[in-house]
Amino acid sequence: MVTQAGPPDPTGGPSTSRRRRLRSRPAVRDLLDEALAGVAARPTRLILTTLGTVLGVAALVGTVGLGQTAAGQITQRFDLAAATRVVVEPDDKGGQEGEAATQLPWDAPARIQRLNGVEAVGTVSNLEIGSDLVQNVTGLDDGSGKALPVMAGSAGLWDAVRAVLQTGRFFDDGHDRRADKVVVLGKHAAERLGINRVDSQPAVFIGDEPYTVIGILDSVSGRAELNDAVIMPNGTARQAYHLESPDAVEIRTAVGAAQLIAQQAPIAIQPNDPSTLSVDAPPKQGAVRKGVESDLNALFLLLGAVALLVGGLGIANVTLLSVLERISEIGLRRALGAARRHIAVQFLVESVIVGFLGGLLGTAVGVILTVSVSWVRDWTPILDNRLAFGSPLLGAFIGLVAGTYPAWKASAIQPITALRGT
Repeated sequence: MVTQAGPPDPTGGPSTSRRRRLRSRPAVRDLLDEALAGVAARPTRLILTTLGTVLGVAALVGTVGLGQTAAGQITQRFDLAAATRVVVEPDDKGGQEGEAATQLPWDAPARIQRLNGVEAVGTVSNLEIGSDLVQNVTGLDDGSGKALPVMAGSAGLWDAVRAVLQTGRFFDDGHDRRADKVVVLGKHAAERLGINRVDSQPAVFIGDEPYTVIGILDSVSGRAELNDAVIMPNGTARQAYHLESPDAVEIRTAVGAAQLIAQQAPIAIQPNDPSTLSVDAPPKQGAVRKGVESDLNALFLLLGAVALLVGGLGIANVTLLSVLERISEIGLRRALGAARRHIAVQFLVESVIVGFLGGLLGTAVGVILTVSVSWVRDWTPILDNRLAFGSPLLGAFIGLVAGTYPAWKASAIQPITALRGT
């Protein structure tokens, strides 16, 4: 038996119940028109509501972009400095009982210099000067001696540790061969001795022996102790303090060659027994880069998430306020046949539109911020395309989540209650 859903329409169109069902399903276009009209009805509120999402998304895009850019700069500087430094030392300086201590040969720099990828190499040693003090010539009468470390190095040491002079000059191979009594002062040692210029050829005494100061360091990379020390040529140290062998070999490599040089250097220095030497080499660059980027991204993502939370709360607050102000409108729509889901969907769409607009503007602000800071700092901006293109959708999702409770609140309003309150 077939039951008829409703009396046929004399005009040949759909039945009355069919037309009622069609009217209860508003078209998507009508829904968007209503939502846009509701959003645009209060421009000032729209701007203030969107501003929270704009700031949140801009903070997210900007902080993550700047975090990735900063991580790139940090790892780049690591590559140019620490990642190019290799240090070779004897593995048993004191030697085991009954065995002679391993010593580095004096021609170790020449052997390592032959390796492909080595840009500079030099030796460095700490000298045992006993109870000798270092003092300026002008302070001999008052006995103001300083207990400063005294070190020795080859002429290639300065280039290997990227030394920069404050004034004067470095000692060279000629000073080394002749065992000239000259020294270079670290900047902190020079301050303690009261020496700030070398044009008058100042002298310092180490114990009872005078040495001419020919240079003062400004900075070094890798051997910070040189800033506090008095440094003399190897030849001078061999003659004055009977230095038997260098303590360590400092090597500066080309970028990316440190790992290979670290493997080859012990063989070049001690081909018969390279295991007697220890090598201090930087970690692989990829691990360092990932670690720095991961730490910075975690920090900036946390800051961006907090900003987004603030923006979402702003949307929820303003949408709920809009529901309270539009109770009469909601009641009228319900009285004219709008279902609860229609009211809920309308307010949800309004929240999504506000969130999307905020995300779109916030993405533009974040990208501009990242590029501007990179341009001012002379950095190479690094932007994640997924974040840049996905942030507007993220803003829409925040609007959707933020508008869920206000939309449910609006749909729960009964028509008779709303109309009585008008």
